[in-house]
Amino acid sequence: MWSRMAWPENEGGSGECGRGEGGPRLVIRPNDMGRMGLRLGRIRWLGERPWPNELRCRMRVGCRLCMTEGRDNMFQKVANLFSASNYEKKKIKTTVKGKVVLMKKNVLDFNDLGASLLDRAHELFGQHISIQFISVTHADTAPAAEKRLRGKLGKPAILEDWISTITPLAVGESTYEVTFDWDEEIGLPGAFLIQNLHHSEFYLMTLTLENVPGHGQVHFVCNSWVYPSKYYTKDRVFFANKAYLPGETPELLSPYREEELVILRGNGTGMLEEWDRVYDYALYNDLGDPDDEEKARPVIGGSSEYPYPRRGRTGRPTTESDPETESRLSLLESMKIYVPRDERFGHLKKSDFLAYGVESVLKFLLPEFETLADDTLDEFDSFEDVMKLYNGGIKLPQGPSLDTILENIPLQMFKELIRSDGEGLAKYATPQVIEASLTAWSTDEEFAREMLAGVNPVSIQLLKEFPPTSKLDAKVYGNQNSSIRAHHIKEHLDGLEVDEVLEANRLFILDHHDSLMPYVKRINATSNKIYATRTLLFLQKDGTLKPIAIELSLPHEDDDKSGAISKVCTPAKQGVEASIWHLAKTYVAVNDSGVHQLISHWLNTHAVIEPFVIATNRQLSVLHPINKLLHPHFRDTMNINASARNVLINSKGILERTFFTGKYSIEMSSKIYKDWVFPNQALPVDLVLRGMAVEDTNYPHGLRLTIEDYPYAVDGLEIWSAIKTWVQDYCTFYYKNNDMVQSDTELQSWWKELREEGHGDLKNKPWWPKMASVQDLIDNCTIIIWISSALHAAVNFGQYPYAGYPPNRPTLSRRLIPEPNTPEYEELERNPEKVFLKTVSPQVQSLLSITLIEILSRHTSDEIYLGQRECPEWTIDAQPLKAFEKFGNKLKEIEERIGMMNKDERLKNRFGPVKVPYTLLYPTSEEGLTGRGIPNSVSI
Repeated sequence: MWSRMAWPENEGGSGECGRGEGGPRLVIRPNDMGRMGLRLGRIRWLGERPWPNELRCRMRVGCRLCMTEGRDNMFQKVANLFSASNYEKKKIKTTVKGKVVLMKKNVLDFNDLGASLLDRAHELFGQHISIQFISVTHADTAPAAEKRLRGKLGKPAILEDWISTITPLAVGESTYEVTFDWDEEIGLPGAFLIQNLHHSEFYLMTLTLENVPGHGQVHFVCNSWVYPSKYYTKDRVFFANKAYLPGETPELLSPYREEELVILRGNGTGMLEEWDRVYDYALYNDLGDPDDEEKARPVIGGSSEYPYPRRGRTGRPTTESDPETESRLSLLESMKIYVPRDERFGHLKKSDFLAYGVESVLKFLLPEFETLADDTLDEFDSFEDVMKLYNGGIKLPQGPSLDTILENIPLQMFKELIRSDGEGLAKYATPQVIEASLTAWSTDEEFAREMLAGVNPVSIQLLKEFPPTSKLDAKVYGNQNSSIRAHHIKEHLDGLEVDEVLEANRLFILDHHDSLMPYVKRINATSNKIYATRTLLFLQKDGTLKPIAIELSLPHEDDDKSGAISKVCTPAKQGVEASIWHLAKTYVAVNDSGVHQLISHWLNTHAVIEPFVIATNRQLSVLHPINKLLHPHFRDTMNINASARNVLINSKGILERTFFTGKYSIEMSSKIYKDWVFPNQALPVDLVLRGMAVEDTNYPHGLRLTIEDYPYAVDGLEIWSAIKTWVQDYCTFYYKNNDMVQSDTELQSWWKELREEGHGDLKNKPWWPKMASVQDLIDNCTIIIWISSALHAAVNFGQYPYAGYPPNRPTLSRRLIPEPNTPEYEELERNPEKVFLKTVSPQVQSLLSITLIEILSRHTSDEIYLGQRECPEWTIDAQPLKAFEKFGNKLKEIEERIGMMNKDERLKNRFGPVKVPYTLLYPTSEEGLTGRGIPNSVSI
């Protein structure tokens, strides 16, 4: 092969040719081309391929342009070669227009104009935002250190008209054109790299290409913050909206898919910054302050004594006095707590959240105390005083009483506002529980109904043995079995014997005894005074429940091993006995409020789902179909949980200050987490385990409800079934057989990490489901979506409608039941209302609790509900899109059915004496305090 062919600079020059190992080198100089009659100008061709046989030429050293026979023909071929090459370039080279939709850096509802000016300055100096496509059909042949193929990179193209596009004051979408010089060798783009050389980050929403040669429109759904490139070790990569199992990923995209997951996992070290995109695990070791004895708390998680789900790692340094405890941020810095940037609230939610907070703060700070003396500032003297919260604004008292309030408010922001705004008007929305009647909440019927349709409808159980028994270790706690006997309840059973109603499945129990008894002595050593309670209820012929006995238990004064000291209270209508019965129901409500907030709400939705968010981002690529399925159900969860660790569940936080569990709150929830079982979170399984349903194929969903009018179960089973059908339709599209599940490396790594890391303290439990079949995948994903959406909605958005009126669901109690022949007992006889108000949450804690739950019960303006997606083009696959549309239509049918049932007066548990329809599992809602709607995720 000829290695070089050269023509002399002038006719007197000498040329040479010879053989070598390199590719051909052809130089045609202008004087020679002129002699050949060509007008191509100076051309150099450095070929990667062998020189064509017909163009080879023998040359001798020192000869002039010497050629063999057919010299003219050969040069004609040279000319044809270069003109054909030029022609081909013109033929295949074209331009493709793209449209990029993004949001610029913002501060709440406003664009950051300072950042925008700096970005324009960077543009002026040639520091642009550029995009490079990655081919899914053509390989990059450039040599690389790794011996694997990658998609060919297209030429970079910059976003156009950045400087000339006016940045509006209000946050909104900005659209930019981008023009690509399209090379046929790119073929179909499967991904793109983006490089941000601006000063500021931006939120990249979508990129749409129109008329890609041979492929038409290509769409990329991004929805991610892109920081300046200096913060990244590799350029950000985004993939087209097509899902692939790992083994089906186009070979040219696989390296990018794998590298992206490596980046998201991080290296497990160092403090994480806002631009980091790392998802990693940590213990709950950031709730307390070991340097302050009052604020010291044990590390939760990572031990058999205090097991717990993992939370997102921040990498903050540990405290000086305890290397096991992570340092805390001040309240003013709390907004900076690390969560991956894409997991943070969007600008609308952040703005709404802050507005609700400020509004609620004002309501907290400005209750009307005009008729109260200073010495009763912290008490509601009557139910009329409570109603002033909803009936008008008031003037804040000044003087020593103000200092008392300041000492009891944990949030610095509240304290600053109270100093700067001492007067004004404020009122809370009237909670639904007192809209129709001011007294119906206190009836026995409503007390029982809320166990089926209130804010905590997940604790009631069928009583399977009488008297009730305890599962507490008798060697530690002595005899903790119930002291309720047949003579306590017989007169309330409509003439039936106890054995008869037990056999007929008509006895139910709300049992908070075993979960609370180990903590009663410690709690009662504080200013709070509680009982461990058991409540027995009788199912009447009209389908409603009637409470028939309440057992109030305390640990033995001498020794825990001596068992419980219990008091059994039964219904009474008149006299002091009626007041005692009402107090007994109050102690049950206090117990249920704490269990609801700590267990049903925080632990069983917020805390347990966070490891799923982390593991999904670490192990399932954004290209993975299961990532695409689950991603909407993780929106904002890490952000709201991080906020909770800062101001709600931390030592001396709002929860500790307002609930009877006090400083033992999270510690107690860790003890209950020991018994958490993932597959039991499936609604049908849960109902059967609690005895609230039995399997029966003759009934809808294969279950016969023990209480036919159980609104949470009736509506919940409809939602559960719709979710499961949707998940089945989706998963069976991508997984045709069990082998595909077993051979999916990302899926198997995901499930393994969830067990061994995310819920690592329970990793050896035998109940963990397998991930060996398509049915396993369907079942597990259905449970995850159920917890994230419907279960959370059922236990969250009813908080203000029911607990916004503190007497209905007080969060703590300060007195035990008065004993006969005491001044307290005499006061109960004279003024039971005042004794009740002195027993339950005082004014400051009540206001703080209402302030909190009003925020938690609101839907923000950017909420996305079950059956909805943030972007309609979330996948290009037609069958999943059709299945999702079917899911949405099914949810609309369920909405209509719920509305019809709520109008059926025969279903008394759906509205009860308070006339509050059961709408907590109604799929959609408007913004605000509506008491209905199922958001996709645990987002508030």
